[in-house]
Amino acid sequence: MTETAQIETNTNMDHIEGLDSETKEFLTVMIAGQRFGIPILGIEDVLRSQKMTHIPLSPPEIAGALNLRGRIVTAIDMRCRLSVEPQEYTGKEMSVVVEHEHELYSLIIDSVGDVLRLKNQDFEKNPPTLDASWRDISMGIYRMDGELLVILDVPKLLETIQNN
Repeated sequence: MTETAQIETNTNMDHIEGLDSETKEFLTVMIAGQRFGIPILGIEDVLRSQKMTHIPLSPPEIAGALNLRGRIVTAIDMRCRLSVEPQEYTGKEMSVVVEHEHELYSLIIDSVGDVLRLKNQDFEKNPPTLDASWRDISMGIYRMDGELLVILDVPKLLETIQNN
């Protein structure tokens, strides 16, 4: 997948291109027991655990850098960014590679789930009870079988890290 979607930080998802106007597709990922969705058109690659090089003086959510087919990719520890319990790297982690402003970023997550096609009419704004650090990087939610699927706003997520 080389095409990426330009995703704005509002709750109207009509600007995510590539699907009919009634549904959108998301890759589901697990981070500390919570399911998140990433718009499928923003994903470049999904990887198993990769060898990373530590970057001195980087913000705590920057886990390091990795080499992906000759390109340097900044790895982001999503547990740290979401202020959830840290976890030792075991080699079972996975990465979702996204592109933002012509740079690649690897979002380190616990595991990858399914690709879901969801109806736009079921999309909701962030509830007021959603943790503030999550609300800052979320487009909104879908309610699914007794759990929330939090939809990540990847450009906003990456901008919050770059501005720290």
